[in-house]
Amino acid sequence: MIPYRAPGWLPGGHLQTIHPLLIRPDALPYDRQRWETPDGDFIDLDWLAAPGGASAQHDAPPLLVVFHGLEGSSNSHYVLTLLAAAAAIGWAAVAVNFRGCSGESNRLPRAYHSGDSEEIDWILRRLRAAFPARRHYAVGVSLGGNALLKWLGERGTAASTCLHAAAAVSAPVDLAACGHHLARGCNRIYTWHFLHSLKRNAASKLRRYPGLFDERRMRAARNLYEFDDVVTAPLHGFAGADDYWRRASSKQWLAGIRLPTLLLHAVNDPFLPPQALPAPGQVGGSVRIDFPRQGGHVGFVTGSPPGQLVWLPQRILHYFQHEV
Repeated sequence: MIPYRAPGWLPGGHLQTIHPLLIRPDALPYDRQRWETPDGDFIDLDWLAAPGGASAQHDAPPLLVVFHGLEGSSNSHYVLTLLAAAAAIGWAAVAVNFRGCSGESNRLPRAYHSGDSEEIDWILRRLRAAFPARRHYAVGVSLGGNALLKWLGERGTAASTCLHAAAAVSAPVDLAACGHHLARGCNRIYTWHFLHSLKRNAASKLRRYPGLFDERRMRAARNLYEFDDVVTAPLHGFAGADDYWRRASSKQWLAGIRLPTLLLHAVNDPFLPPQALPAPGQVGGSVRIDFPRQGGHVGFVTGSPPGQLVWLPQRILHYFQHEV
């Protein structure tokens, strides 16, 4: 697999992060499936190849499961390219929309968060039960990558009962470092983008559940710390933003990973300072670290203008097919 090199016409982590949004692929012909959760809520799964009877076949093709990032969905550019690339080699592929991310508000006051490894566990176990004859591979991107890595570290060798291998892309493994980094300088453009969507969704929750949290503090939040402190943390059982960021970060769990796992992260990712990236001694022996110097946050654009988004899915599928 050719190592990543950013094109000369697209310099710097910010441009490499933002440009993929301008060349997002067309929507895919998904087949949507709704799952009722054990606590009375629901999630929506979008299949590129519809689930069916092939699960009983011994030669059933592998299944790729993709978990998106903060305020993302099955229509995020990286999900579209990953699922399309998997389908092109004959794999089944499914994008998991976290609660409230499929275009319809979820039922409960809670939604999703960066450390929700219990939700990851429930989803992967249910997929394994539905398709026991397939090899299962999972990719978590950004927030989804952090949650997946946390699950992998918590489960250790038991993760192999659900997956054959995994990959995490641009995962904010240190949430405190990430959150404070996004509150500084030019990085604040990403904070503003997230807060616009997060506050809109939070206001919708308040209309359904008056008094759920302090609306004044929510609307006044200027960064992710202040938003998480008043909304995300208390809704998901944390004492506050500090408690949430500490307990939900996956970095502390990386040494416990026993499943073959690719950790892909650009050094110039504007979401996480380079010093927060894990050192080789901080990850389990089955973890393959790939930290290209460039690429931005889930960017990795290649080719002549306007560029292509093919390197990332090719890198991940190459790892699953030839390096595990």
